[in-house]
Amino acid sequence: MFARYTLPEMANVWSNENRFQRMLDVEIAAVEAMADLGVVPKEAFWGIKEKAPAAMLQHYEELEAVTGHDLNAFLAAVGEQVGAYARYMHLGLTSSDVLDTALSLQMLQAVELLQVRLNRLREILVGLAHKYKYTLMNGRTHGVHAEPITFGLKMALWVKEIDRSVKRLHNARDVINVGKLSGAVGTFANIDPHVETFVCRRLGLHPAYVTTQTLQRDRHAEFICTIAIIGSCLDKFATEIRNLQRTEIFEVEESRPSGQISSSSMPHKRNPIFCERVSGLARILRGHALAAMEGIPLWHERDLAHATSERIILPDSCIVLDYMLYIFANVMENLQVFPETMRKNLDKTLGLVFSQQVLLALLRKGVERETAYEWVERNARAAWEQQSDFQYLILEDAAIATRLSREEIMDLFDYEYHLRNIDYIFKRAEI
Repeated sequence: MFARYTLPEMANVWSNENRFQRMLDVEIAAVEAMADLGVVPKEAFWGIKEKAPAAMLQHYEELEAVTGHDLNAFLAAVGEQVGAYARYMHLGLTSSDVLDTALSLQMLQAVELLQVRLNRLREILVGLAHKYKYTLMNGRTHGVHAEPITFGLKMALWVKEIDRSVKRLHNARDVINVGKLSGAVGTFANIDPHVETFVCRRLGLHPAYVTTQTLQRDRHAEFICTIAIIGSCLDKFATEIRNLQRTEIFEVEESRPSGQISSSSMPHKRNPIFCERVSGLARILRGHALAAMEGIPLWHERDLAHATSERIILPDSCIVLDYMLYIFANVMENLQVFPETMRKNLDKTLGLVFSQQVLLALLRKGVERETAYEWVERNARAAWEQQSDFQYLILEDAAIATRLSREEIMDLFDYEYHLRNIDYIFKRAEI
């Protein structure tokens, strides 16, 4: 992945060094299992365990460049360190036994980092939800003023979306938390099933009960699709911030780090560059999700079509989402919120946000819906076209005055009315 968007912890997970170590973990655990069965001498296991970690990654990469086969190069590099004991390694195993199981370990490491990022973002959003629980702003549908909501309610909505993302990631973790050491086509013809059970238990995995030569790629596709969904949720949040930062709205703004420049030509510009970055990177994740699903169909018991793209899309998906969560959490932690502007924007539609309240009041007085709607809509149109106060026009409407008193109409135009169930929503959502 492009270094600009790579954070060190996730980079370490997908480094060649870590991949090499996870492969070594699988091979050593397999030798230990075979020693447990008496297939391999105990001293061979201890010799391999002691000497194998000294194998050089650089030499492995040099051998792979020559052989074109990563597992053979790996065995050769390790064999140089363990000497005669090398003949006890990889007995009855096939490449995918080691590579797929090691890959599962890497994915689990990545999940741990992503879970930490999600939890941090959730904490920040919960704080914003409570801070702005009663801060009124326009609710917008189709981009047009609808009825008042609160900024805290918007944040509460995002909290529950993050909760679903946490659950999705947990479920995806269960799906990829598997290992496979069942031999060339998954029949255990040349390896005792005890080895798979032993190795998986030793490494904190579950055995994949039925396999071919590989772990089936629906698992990996679900993992990457989960990452893409989480990324798309962040895209949604970032898009909302970008819209609310528009000059015409300007209800929130990304904080601007010292020295940050938004435009080379227009010094006044304050662009939502981090949210734009989140939206742009989400497109990569959605593309990777498609590539992951393309990897599900395999020819018979194994082919290599999936492996080529996985070397790109698995590390990249984890690295990109990790970075997106990091920068968006920073955006929200330092977000500037402008309640006064929110209130000014509420008033821009001259009270039209109360049109439904007037409609419902007329319905309660027995006016037919079509008639009541026509009365309210007529005044709403006039208010907007003439830039007149909607409440004033309603008070002066003779037809409406026959059904609603002046006091009843005045009571309808109260912003506090839209706050009456906010506490209930927060309690129900357990925020």
